[in-house]
Amino acid sequence: MNEYFERLTNYLLEKNPSLAYAQARTWVELLWEDFETTYARAGYEYRGKELTEKVVRQWIDRYGATLHEFQTTNPKYQHLLNRNDYLKH
Repeated sequence: MNEYFERLTNYLLEKNPSLAYAQARTWVELLWEDFETTYARAGYEYRGKELTEKVVRQWIDRYGATLHEFQTTNPKYQHLLNRNDYLKH
């Protein structure tokens, strides 16, 4: 699983140099989890990590360049995404 996250994190960093590595990794993990959870709740049969990677990559293509502008008020994610003290990669 780590290899998927690492590959997607590096891809996101290419699309958005404003993110620090830790922020990009957090985004990848959140997008991954969101897709798999939503897909399962919809009643679809699990189709593997390759499908999830493909979908997350598409989301990064579409939204990756502006993810650093996202601000959350959800306390579950607020401490992970709304920080200005991350070191840049």
